[in-house]
Amino acid sequence: MNGFVVRPVRALRGSAALLPATLFFTLAAGGVSAGTVAETAIRWGLIGRWSIDCRIAADHDRGAVLSYQVVGRSKVVLHRDFGDSEDQADVIAAQISGDNLLDLRIYFPLLKQTRELGLQRLPDGGIRAIYNRTRNGAYSIMDGRITASGEPTPPQFRCGQ
Repeated sequence: MNGFVVRPVRALRGSAALLPATLFFTLAAGGVSAGTVAETAIRWGLIGRWSIDCRIAADHDRGAVLSYQVVGRSKVVLHRDFGDSEDQADVIAAQISGDNLLDLRIYFPLLKQTRELGLQRLPDGGIRAIYNRTRNGAYSIMDGRITASGEPTPPQFRCGQ
């Protein structure tokens, strides 16, 4: 023998029997989203037009207008208007985390790049980016700050439809 004592496995009894199910549901609650990308985006309140200042036209220097739109039954598209240029990207995944952070994965065809973006809802109804990174972990926004300047990300507000 190798010194180990082999004992038969007994069925879990009482509260110990609930441990696997409790653990599963606790872990699953960390990502609260279920359903399609569109359902998640609608539930969180993302759909619509957003800008730093809705009173001014889209401008590369003063702020883009971002528009999240539902296409079909389950797809969400991000349209970015920079004033002098525009592009469109597919939101390929959306999940609401336990702290109500909206985690998005967006494919930008012109850049041939998928980015991961986290948005936080602000008490006044605005939103702000908490992180923005490539799939390999290169951040342009980290912990709510623009990595190039260290400045906090500006809030964006919903523009009239």
